[in-house]
Order: sequence, then C-alpha cells, then structure tokens
Amino acid sequence: MKKALPIGIDNFEKIIRDGYYYIDKTMLIKELMDLKGEVNLFTRPRRFGKTLNLSMLRYFFEDTGDEERNGQNRALFQGLKIMESGGGYTEQMGRYPVINLTLKSAKQPTFASAHRKLKREISEEFKRHWYVLESDKLKEADKRKFREIAEEEAEKDEYSGSLKFLSRCLQQVTGKNTVILIDEYDVPLENAYFRGFYEEMVDFIRSLFESALKTNDYLQFAVITGCLRISKESIFTGLNHLRIISVMDRQYSEHFGFTETEVLRMMAYYEVEKRFPTMKEWYDGYTFGDTEVYNPWSVINYMYDLAADSNAFPRSYWVNTSSNDIIKDMIAQADRETKGQIETLLSGGSLDVQVHEEITYEDMRGRGENLWNFLYFTGYLTKKGEYFRESSIYVQVRIPNTEVITIYENTIMNWMREKIEKQDFRDLYRAMEDGNAEKMGEILNSQLFSTISFYDSAENFYHGFLAGILSQSEDYLVTSNRESGRGRSDIMVKSPSLRGRAFVLELKVSRTIDDLEADADRAVQQIYDKKYMDELRAEGYRKMDCYGISFYRKDCEVRFGKHQGWEAPEK
Repeated sequence: MKKALPIGIDNFEKIIRDGYYYIDKTMLIKELMDLKGEVNLFTRPRRFGKTLNLSMLRYFFEDTGDEERNGQNRALFQGLKIMESGGGYTEQMGRYPVINLTLKSAKQPTFASAHRKLKREISEEFKRHWYVLESDKLKEADKRKFREIAEEEAEKDEYSGSLKFLSRCLQQVTGKNTVILIDEYDVPLENAYFRGFYEEMVDFIRSLFESALKTNDYLQFAVITGCLRISKESIFTGLNHLRIISVMDRQYSEHFGFTETEVLRMMAYYEVEKRFPTMKEWYDGYTFGDTEVYNPWSVINYMYDLAADSNAFPRSYWVNTSSNDIIKDMIAQADRETKGQIETLLSGGSLDVQVHEEITYEDMRGRGENLWNFLYFTGYLTKKGEYFRESSIYVQVRIPNTEVITIYENTIMNWMREKIEKQDFRDLYRAMEDGNAEKMGEILNSQLFSTISFYDSAENFYHGFLAGILSQSEDYLVTSNRESGRGRSDIMVKSPSLRGRAFVLELKVSRTIDDLEADADRAVQQIYDKKYMDELRAEGYRKMDCYGISFYRKDCEVRFGKHQGWEAPEK
C-alpha cells in the first residue's frame, strides 16, 4: 500500500501519525536557529506550505507541560532530517510555551464579524493554555482577566493586547519565554480592503502586533506568515528587529514549495514518472531566492489524480484556493498601457519591475509598478531575472506556468462576458442581416480595441469573443463547433423560426496583418467547399447567409458570402 497524499491536511502531527506522504521540511528549524531572528515574517503565495510549516514548528518547540505529551511530539520527528543535525538543535525540542494563532477565519463581510472571529481564535488559544490557572504563580487578578478573555467576556480593547498578556502568564508559570506563531496575518487585511473596512482592521492588527512583538519582554522568538509584507509603517511600526523573508531572499528558499528533486522522488514513489513533463509545464516555474520550486498544493492534487489514473489530465487546482479579487480588480481598472502589458505576459513575454516590498492594498490602484509587485509577491508572476540599477532592485517578471495562465485567461473571459452583457449589439445584428460586412468589421474592431487578448490560444480566444457578443441577441440562437456538412463550422446563428434568418460564421486567425483579407475570403470559401450550410437546409431554413471573419491581434476583416438564390433584404 502506498502512503496516502495529504490533500488539505496542514497539521504536522496528523500527517506523521496517520502515515501520509510527507516531504521533509524540518531543516527550516535548523535555519531558524542558525540565523537567530527574533521576529521573522515569511511571505509566500497561498498554499505554499506556510501553515504546515508553522504546525511543524509548534510540535518541535512546544513544552506542553505534560512529559508524556512532549515525548509523543518528539517521536513525530524520528527519521526526519532535523534529528540528524546534532544535539545543539534537538535539545531545543519541547522547551518553550507556544502561542499558535491563525487569522484566516477573519475573512468576513463586516468588521464586527471579522473582529468577532479573531476574538474567538484568541479565546481558543487561551483555553489551550488553561493549565496556567492551576498555578499559584499567577495573581488572582490575572487569572480573572485570563478567564474573561478565554470566555470572550473581556472588554473589546483587551483583545488587542491579549498575546502579550498570555505570553506574560506563560512566562510566570513556566519560567520560560514564549514562541509566538501567527499564520495568514494578511488575510483579514486583504478581505477588509475589498470589503471596505481596511482602516479599522489595520488599527486592530497593528495594536495586536505592537503589544505582542515590539515591547514584549516575554518573547523568545516569533514566526509570522502571509502573502505580502503590508507596509512596515502600517502594521509593523517600530519593529526594528523584524526580519522579512520574501520570495526575493535566498535564505529559507527551499522550505516553502517543492523542489524538482522532491517532485521527482514523489513521482517515482507513486510510479508516475512518465507524466513529469506535464507536471513541470503546469506547476513548476516559481523562483524563490535562487531556488526553483513547484506549487505544492497543485503537485499533491495532480499526484492524487495520477494515482487513480496515470493518464489523468492536469487541472488548475490553485484557482479555487484563495481569492482572485486582485486579478479581477486589475483587469477592471486596467488602462490601455496595462492591457498591453497583460497581453505581453500572456504571450510569454516579461516585464521589468522595480521592487517595492513595503506596500499596502491601497497602493494597488496607484502606480503600475505597485500592481505588478502585488502579482509577483502573491504568486501570479514569478522572477525570470533580476538586476540592480540606480540604487534599486529590478526583477524581470513572467507568468510562472500553464496553470497560472489559465487563471488569467478565465478571469479575462469572465470580465469580457460581463462587459459584453452590459452592451447593446443591435447594430451588429442589423449589419449582419443587411449583408453589411464593413459595418460588422467596424463594430468588432472597436470591441477588440477595448479588450485584453491572449494570442498563445488565439483561436479559442476569438471564438469565445465572437460567440459571447452574438449570444446577446434575444432573437437568435447561437451554436458553435457543431458537426455540419463535411467538417465543423465555427458558429451558427439561427432564428427560432424556420421562416427566419440563419447564418454560418467561419473564423480564421491570420499570421500577419497583410493576410487578413485573403484569410477572410478563404473562410467564406471553406463554408462553400465543406457545405456547412447543408445542416441549416436540412433543418428547413431557406434564408441563409455566411460570413468569413479573420483576426490578427486587435484587427479583423469580415467578408459576406450569400447563399445561392440570395436576395437583398427590402429597405
């Protein structure tokens, strides 16, 4: 029996105890101790192993106050790399009280509900340390305050300073300083930005962090994770001992995400090595520091599908794991220059971007560089190269892999669909009914000019673009890629009544701008040669026309091809 794959399991104890497949990331512990950072902020894209790594740190460092339980935690690490690193590291096992807090539950529609969720998370962590109330080392006033926070009965302001208070209580009872682990610290901030209560959330998170991390004499060290470094001035005010480890840094670069060696070893274990080229095309492409890494969430999910069927198709697993509001907002607000840059990226090109690590969500609508920085640090872009110029760091960014390209393309198509639905295309249908190919071309060119194109899958893009526009009519039915005659017509437009009009449209994608006219003519001739209108005739239609349409980037050409016996419509 092969080990099960840990899809959606981010608890280190459960993965080890229940025998799931685990890629050993315990050398993160050694690097943390070697570099001796007091407050460490790791910024990585969503689903790159941050929560699991924090869980691992908790089980390694935590003194639970129960020797038997400490022994069980120690047993979790048997056979893992950290146990081979020497006594200077292993003697730190089970040595400190640990505060472990996640902020991802604060993704709520209002500040009141988000604050309530955060208060609930804090109270649950207090309850996890309920044993301190049994100690006579804690004053009665502190015990009373402890109970109030644990039971969610404390005053609202008490919660912003609660982590410092809890670490003081733990130090007084155990005599040891506290390790603080905070996961997904920026989730409530991102949510608050898009929900409209950003300032209120910033104030609360700032107060929580200031008390726990800035003036806390009971802190041993802290590890915080998130996608972005949300401006030092905004959140991490005065934290001069803060060490930020972003996707730019070479330290810790292989501990979040899977290296190629790890992916190959996993595929060999499950005997699906032949699918490695597909795995690499879809889920590789990220560069953290100078280390090439794969998206771990997508790798594990694809491995799960391959274990059931070694010929399974790849899918975009990452798309539903977090909000894509950043991309949606970017596309909705894009000016002509930004649209051109998006098209450059979608065609396999890259952009040169000056790095700004200290940004806020409010900066996203500012300079274009801020937007590209957002997409880079959140995993929608990756580093192709970097250079130093005029006292600034620049990165050449590109889209990492096929999976992320599909996210862009699907988001763009949804945006186009919503945009098209708001417009009136009666002039286009009138031109099509009148045989006015020139007017049809003018309308379609105008729409192409205002949209975002992607040319690596150009035929699908133009097909979806045209079908979306034609589908807006209440008087016609639109079908596409139906078997007809001797081949497949691209689009058919039919009146529900057989006495009404019907049209066949054939699309071509030109290689150069100079080929547009000839390709449009070829499209019309293909309709005749392959008898695409035979299906319409068999259904009973008699008023049938056809159009050949060719596309090259933002230009199109339309040719009208009338059916035999066609008569000009009455004016």
